[in-house]
Amino acid sequence: MSILNILMAQMNTLVGDFEGNTQKVIDAITLAEQMHEAPVVVCPELTLSGYPPEDLLLRPSIAQRVDQALNTLCASMTGRAHVVIGYPLCEDGILYNVAGVLHRGEIVAQYRKQSLPNYQVFDEKRYFSPGDQPCVVSIEGVMVGLSICEDIWEGSPACQAADAGAQLLLNINSSPFHQGKRAERWEIVGSSARQAGIPIVYVNQVGGQDELVFDGGSFAVTADGVVAAAAPQLSLIHI
Repeated sequence: MSILNILMAQMNTLVGDFEGNTQKVIDAITLAEQMHEAPVVVCPELTLSGYPPEDLLLRPSIAQRVDQALNTLCASMTGRAHVVIGYPLCEDGILYNVAGVLHRGEIVAQYRKQSLPNYQVFDEKRYFSPGDQPCVVSIEGVMVGLSICEDIWEGSPACQAADAGAQLLLNINSSPFHQGKRAERWEIVGSSARQAGIPIVYVNQVGGQDELVFDGGSFAVTADGVVAAAAPQLSLIHI
């Protein structure tokens, strides 16, 4: 049986600071590789740009800045780590909210967020187009599916990934805090895990952006929906 050593990288990213956010990922990779031979470093939603990037996404330079950040990150990856990281991706003039898998300096897979929230503090439909396909990639012999934030609340993307052969789902988030939110996440993600029949690792960012507070609280649930591991709230990187 293959075992994945997963670092849930609860990061405090800064909107627009591509260079600084990239360095935080590099530091997380270094820490993980000091602890494990072939770690999986899972970062939050839109790690490279920070969240929520809002009208920053409308600037013509956004694609170039993302490419530069990815090139810097890939050039630093000389070990065996896999990195799951969020960033905006522009293809043929269409912008997607993406989770990419990086390994040995290459982008080996990209998932496009399907469920774009457009309520309360969220206005992702203004900027992004939705994807419609699952993404499953082999990581150290384990078939791993990807999803992003709101996808896990909808449920169907998790089932899509399981139907495509995923044995584990990694869900990256920039989910703001409100009272009772942690229990709510556990319930929703546990339900998705039971429905899809696979374990789920939920990774969230920390810090603040304007009126939003991101509390971390990353966790993993079994295929039965039972919380198997949980990181502290309002703390940085957690193994």
